[in-house]
Order: sequence, then C-alpha cells, then structure tokens
Amino acid sequence: MPLLEPSPNALRPSEREESAPDLVPAGLAGGTPEPLRGELSALLGPGKVLSGISDLVRYASDASPYRFLPQVVVVPESAEDVAAVMRYARDKGRKVVFRAAGTSLNGQAQGEDILVDVRRHWAGVEVLDEGARVRLGPGTTIVRANTTLARYGRVLGPDPASAIACTVGGVVANNASGMTAGTTRNSYRLVSSLTVVLPSGTVVDTGAPDAAERLAAAEPELCAGLMALKAEIEADAALVARIRAKYEIKNTNGYRLDAFLDGDDPVSILRGLMVGSEGTFGFISEVVFDTLPLERLNSTALLFFPSLPAAAAAVPKFNEAGAIAVELMDGNTLRASTSVAGVPADWADLPKDTAALLVEFRASDEAGREANERAAAGVMESLELVTPVASVTNAFTREAKVIGGYWKARKAFVTAVGGTRPSGTTLITEDFAVPPSRLAEACEALLELQTAHGFDAAVAGHAAHGNLHFLLAFDAAKPEDVRRYADFMDAFCASTVERFDGSLKAEHATGRNIAPFLELEWGPRATELMWRIKQVMDPEGVLAPRIVLDRDPKAHLRGLKTIPKVEAVADPCIECGFCEPTCPSHNLTTTPRQRIVLRREMMRQPGGSAVENGLLDAYGYDAVDTCAGDSTCKLACPVGIDTGAMMKEFRHQRHSDREERIATYTAKDFKVVEGGARLAVASAEKISDRLLTAVTRTARKAVRPDLVPEWLPEIPGAAARRLPRTEKSAATAVYYPACVNRIFGGPEGDYEPSLPQAVVLLAGRAGKPVWIPEDVSGTCCSTIWHSKGYEDANTVMANRVVEAAWGWTGGGRLPLVVDASSCTLGIAHEVVPYLTPENKELHEALTIVDSLVWAAEELLPELTVHRRVESAVVHPTCSMQHLGDVDQLVELAGACAHEVVVPDDVGCCAFAGDRGMLHRELTESATAAEAAEVTARPFDAYLSANRMCEVGMDHATGGKGYASVLMQLERATRPPRG
Repeated sequence: MPLLEPSPNALRPSEREESAPDLVPAGLAGGTPEPLRGELSALLGPGKVLSGISDLVRYASDASPYRFLPQVVVVPESAEDVAAVMRYARDKGRKVVFRAAGTSLNGQAQGEDILVDVRRHWAGVEVLDEGARVRLGPGTTIVRANTTLARYGRVLGPDPASAIACTVGGVVANNASGMTAGTTRNSYRLVSSLTVVLPSGTVVDTGAPDAAERLAAAEPELCAGLMALKAEIEADAALVARIRAKYEIKNTNGYRLDAFLDGDDPVSILRGLMVGSEGTFGFISEVVFDTLPLERLNSTALLFFPSLPAAAAAVPKFNEAGAIAVELMDGNTLRASTSVAGVPADWADLPKDTAALLVEFRASDEAGREANERAAAGVMESLELVTPVASVTNAFTREAKVIGGYWKARKAFVTAVGGTRPSGTTLITEDFAVPPSRLAEACEALLELQTAHGFDAAVAGHAAHGNLHFLLAFDAAKPEDVRRYADFMDAFCASTVERFDGSLKAEHATGRNIAPFLELEWGPRATELMWRIKQVMDPEGVLAPRIVLDRDPKAHLRGLKTIPKVEAVADPCIECGFCEPTCPSHNLTTTPRQRIVLRREMMRQPGGSAVENGLLDAYGYDAVDTCAGDSTCKLACPVGIDTGAMMKEFRHQRHSDREERIATYTAKDFKVVEGGARLAVASAEKISDRLLTAVTRTARKAVRPDLVPEWLPEIPGAAARRLPRTEKSAATAVYYPACVNRIFGGPEGDYEPSLPQAVVLLAGRAGKPVWIPEDVSGTCCSTIWHSKGYEDANTVMANRVVEAAWGWTGGGRLPLVVDASSCTLGIAHEVVPYLTPENKELHEALTIVDSLVWAAEELLPELTVHRRVESAVVHPTCSMQHLGDVDQLVELAGACAHEVVVPDDVGCCAFAGDRGMLHRELTESATAAEAAEVTARPFDAYLSANRMCEVGMDHATGGKGYASVLMQLERATRPPRG
C-alpha cells in the first residue's frame, strides 16, 4: 500500500438516515455472487462485467422514483456480446434489462438481475443521403446527433427536454417525443429502419433488402405469430377503430397495436412494435431515422395568463395559427424556475394562479417568419394577458439569447421543481394526454385532484398536443405518504380514462408506475393481446419483466426509493442524469449522478456496515480521485449542482494535517516553488522520457498516485527565464501571464515567439500596449490548491493575487488580462469565497478579462491579417464554457484559418492542471471521442488557450502540437518582410 494512502474513514458520514426501507442488505456487500460473476466473465471477458458493490449501487438509481439493485452489470461492446448475454439468461432462467442514459422517468432502465449498459460503447453518427437520413448508435445523445445534422440543415423529429443526456436507444424504445414532435414527428413515424437483437440472439436489420427472407428463416415461429395476431386484429372492426382512435392523441401506454395495421409483413410489424417497447422485445443496436428540415428562423413569446385554465384555453388558437410549440407552465413551475441561472428573480413573486405559455413559430425563410408573426399577432388580439414580469407589447422576439433563456426555463421543469422539493422527499413525474380541445378542463380536474389529496404539484407540458406533466413529492419512507400517493394515482388514472378518454402515458412510456393501470385504459381485449405479443416476441420472458405488463395492482408502489439527505451542494439532486454526458469520467469510473447516488446509499447504511465499508473503499478512486473538478456538471445541471465542488471538499477531508501544512508552505513560498518547477522542467529536457516515466511511476506506487504526477512525453520544455520587457506608462491593460505559462514553454516547431511575447507583440501591433508587472512571479490564480481541496493554501494565494492585482491595475483603473482560461476563471470567480471582507471589496473593483475576449474585442479590429492557414481545429476548454467565451476562440481562429472546426465530440480534456499526470487514464478516456475526430483528418493548426489543456490534447492526439490561438494570431498578423 502507498505510504500516504488516505483512510476511507475520512469520508464516512457522521449523520445518516434511520432505518431506510430500501437500504442495500448486508448480504450483498460482496457484490455479484458466484457463479453469476464467473460465468459472465468467462462469457464476455472480465473487463465487461461490473460486479463490485459500488458498481451495483451506482446503477440502481435512474431519473425515476424507483430503485432496484441489479445482481450484475455488463458492458457489452457488440451485438454479439448482447446476443450472448440474452442466450445465457434464457438458458439460466435469468432476466435482462437494458440501460442507456438512465433518464427515463418510470423505472424502465432498472432491473433486479442482469443490467446491460448499452450507452458506453454504442455511440455513433453516420449521415446518409446528404442528411435526409442518419444512422445512429443507441448510445448517441439527441443533442450529439443534432449537432452533426445541423451542418446539413436537418434535425431529428423527437426533441425531449432531456436531449442533452437522453440517448437514441431510449428515445426509440420509449417513443419519447418532446416539445414539437406530437404524433407526426415521433420515432414511430420517422424511424426508417432499425437493427434488433432478439431474445434468441438473432440479429435483424429491418432495412436490409433480404430482411424478410432472413427473418423467416431464422424465426419462423415469431413470423407466424405476428401474422396471426395481425389477422386477428384486422378481423375485429371495433378493435381496429379503437386502436386508431387511441393514437389520434399522444399515447405511449402499452405496445403499439397499430404496428399490426400499418405493417404488411413480419419485418415491418417488428419495426413498428420495437418503437415504444421499452426493452421488452429485444435490443435496438442501430437506428436509421428520416430527418426533418431545420427551420432556423424562430419567433417566440412567453405569455402570462391569470390562471392555468385561461392559458390552456388559448392553446387551440395558437395551434390554428401554425405554432410548432405551445408549452404550458403553471405558477409553481414558474416560481421554481428562478433556481435556474438567467431566469428573472421576480418570477418568485408571481401570484399562485399565474400560468404562462411559451409559444414558438419556426420558418425556413424570412417570408415564412413574417407570415408567422402576422398570424401570431392576430391571436394576441383576442387574449387577456397579465404582465407581472414584462410588457406583452411586441411579445414575440427573434433574439436567440432571449429565446434560449425561455427554453432553458421550460426544459428545466423536472429538475428545477425537483430541486425545490422538501429535502428527503421522492419525486414522481407523470405525463398524460387528452384531446387538445379539452386541455383547460383537464387542467381544472388535475388541480382539484391534487388539492383533494394534499399535493401542491407543479404542472407543465406540451399543451399544443394536449400533453401535460405534473410532479408530486412525498416521503417514500413514510407509509402514510405512500398511501396518499396511491390514492391520488387511483383517482387520477380513473379521471383521465373515464372522463377524458385520455392517454395515461403520452410520451414517457408505460414504465413501472402505469403498468398496473394499462387495462384500465385499453380494456381487457387489447391488454390480453399485448400479453400475447410479449409471448410471441419473448417466449421465455427474459427481457424487462414488470416494466410494461404487470398484473399486480400495487406494482407501482414497489421499489420506491428514499432520498436521504446528503451534503448541501448535492442535496437538490433528483438523479435526472443531465450531468452525465459532460462528465470526463463517465466512461471510466463514475458520473456526478452516480457520485451522489453512492453517497446517498452510505447515508442509508448503519455506521460501519459491510456495505458502507465496501462503498467507501471504492469511493476514493472511483468518485474523488477521478473527478476532473472541471464543474461542467454544474453547467449541464438545470439547478446548477456542482458535484466537482463536492469532490474538492472530499479531497480536503482526506488530507492529513501534514499534507495541508506542506500545501500552505508552497503557497506562501510560491516564488521559490515556481522557480524550482521551471528549473526541473528545464533539467528534464536532458533526460530521456523513458527514464522519467519509470522513475515517476515508481514514486507513485511508493507514495500515492494522487500526489505524484507521472511524466508524459508531451510535457513541454521550460519557458524563458525572463518575461518580455514592457512599459507601464503607456499601458492600456495589465497583462498577467499565468504561472503555467511562466513555467512551461510552447510547443516545439514554428510557434515562435513564446505566448507572452506574442501577446505583447499583438498588443503593440494593435496600438494597445500592455504592461507585465515585474513582481508577477510568486503569484497564481490559486486553482492549483483549489482543485485539490487545500483550503488554507487556496486562501493564502487567493488573497495575495487579488491584493497584487488591485495594486497592478491602479485600483481597477486598468483591466487585468489573463492568458489562460482556467486562470481567468480562478481569479474572476473561484477565489471570491476565500477572500477577506476587505479583499472582496478590492476584487469588486477589478476588471478581469480573459485574453480571448480581450483579443477578439480590443485587438482584432485593429489588426491586419496577412496570412491564413487553410484549416484549424479548436479545443474549447471547460473554463471557456464557464466564462462563456467559446465564441471568441472560434472568432480568433477564424482570423487565422479559412476553415475552423469545432469537433462534434468536444469536451473537457480532464487534464485539469496536473490531474492528467496523476491519472492519465482519466484524460485518455475523456478525450477518446474528440481525439478520434481530430485525428481522422489533418489540420494546419491545433488551437486552444490553456497550456495544460493543450498538453492534454497533445497526449490524446499523438502530439499534434496544440498551442494558444494568440500565438497563431501573432503569426497571421505579422507584417510581411520587405
């Protein structure tokens, strides 16, 4: 064991829940039992089997109110792997559930036996027919697919609010739709073909020319069964009429019986049945979508009404006018949305009965947009609106930033409202649909039911399609709360079906919560047919039991999860999973959601239990050490939960007093440390990479991997000993070269001069000279200590750099320009909580500007570009995302290159200062997709604006030579000789 390995007890909870009914029993502390673990490892290879107690717990929760612990988690890499797992389950009498993003809201991604992760190795986008169609892997997020399609002016039809995280496989399996899909733009209508792995292991590509012949040869009984069901359904005229009527509004409850009416043969029926089947018929390994035109010219308004029924009554008018989206938000939703960054704070003071409609028209040309706005104006004349927040005059806007803010508030419905629920309560999200003409009546009925059962729920939804969502919070650990919820569900389902003939599931699919009410909506005849379809498709009952079909009338009350209170920064988490795709470690260890899920299980456990010990043993590496600390999870989370901050605090808790003292010493004497580091880097240039790697690896084993960096060949040489000479008297800005740029030089090759020299030359060339203070050595943005959780050291440097900056800038008279994005973020924002009250006042007087923003806004207009390279690829860093200056990076790159590419798979490189040297596997995992995209073709320049991120991308791409865009800009604007 390393000498300085921290004790897991440092993170043992001091406070915990009492007798949580859903805690993991002690008998499962050892993880997956034998022979299951050994047999699957032998079948697939041990690297594809996750079997520790930490693995099982982190997969036990999803965005739903349910929690089921799998016996094992497998991570297949191919259709053959999936087929092998299903054949194994059939032969052994076991059950299989597929899980992709885990954003489904009714427990479809949870199982109690074999859980199959079909996200990690299943992403992929292949554009077909110039964008008219697209082939997608089931692990591809909707946002990722649309990013590529946008270049072709196309878009997918389904647009769920969780598009940032939900995957194609889940969207198709649940027939999820979203704001605009309705009944015509959903997966059922737009899936051209799909490839399915059936429970028998047979693989079917429904788009293959010989698909019918192959399916008939491989699965004759299935084909016969499907055709027999088709004949039986078509012979029943009343049933046919009922099926057609049920799909006139949005409906994802039960299986798509209209697949038998729309399909002519087993292959086409199979294609239709797989949509919305929730993983109960087979695994969708590939999907081909027909895409839609991307109409980019939007006109959007957020309109406020005195009541929910009043808003609902206006919906048909906008539908008739041609609006593509009419979204409804009640007062509770509006008030809760103030927790979302950018939402007006005065929404919190809205009257309880206030409701709003978010209305959007889209067009492909200006004439279409003007026609839309005339139609919208006609509707506006007939409305009685209230103006508690803003005037409704000229309510429709074209401004993209304003429109984006509206949609951000709307899409945050579940998470924003969930984040404001009472601590310790479980969140239920339900959706239903009624004929749009009866939406106002349905709203009134829903409000009456909520009041009658003691709920003050939030309501929002896709009003254009008669589709409403509502949220309920209750304590799953209290039997009386569960009974109250059960009574409400009985009354709600009866009202929706008997009063409105509505759909109990409009777009979230049946799931565990509505399975007991399936027959209430469809009746015994249709429900019996669904059981028979399941028997034909999955005769051994291997796949996803109890998720669509369940005869237990109380099944929806089984497996409800408790939500133990955790650290304040993470307690609002409803486990939605929006954070996961952005997390650098999501394909290596854990995600932000899983870090919180694991922590909650620790809170459920009695102190010192075997389960808690097992979780703590894994948590140090899986959660704390391999968190990049980049906090991009905060950007993805609608309520801004910063799991990175939580992990930094855990790092602090794990430090020994000696480690804290040493860190504080390095901050106090950083000038000496900085000089020593530059000298060490210079000395290392004379030693072979192989020797340095061997020495550092040995030291890591002896001391601790999270303390001793590993040498990487991509680490650059030392910076020049002296910074460029500048004059203070004529300076228009103070230039602060970050310590990383004072220690490390730029890439080898043609990039001369150095970054500090380039900045000084650019400033002079633009007529806006800068001054570099003589005493910058020994100061730092403090991120070095902040990211590692050294609070005292962080406090020392945070106050020092602010005091110095105040002096350098003449009390804030000049801007402070910082040449590394992470350091800009550090000085501008991250140091603030650690400042003394006096220094907080000094900080408020400072203008701290990232070099990208300064160069784009102040220098570029004054510069002449003399030469451009043909192509450049850029790497926007996570700090740039926090600062909001990615556009400036692209703009500056555009001045340097004719073609600028932002990779579709761009993300945090996870180098995170030195974390890429402490855990190189983290950076290698985080950058794999982006690096594959970058290395697929040559570029003339590889640009970013953060030295260690550039090193990380060099490591990922095999040494492409990433450098600051400002160095490339200096070359582009350098006057020609002679």
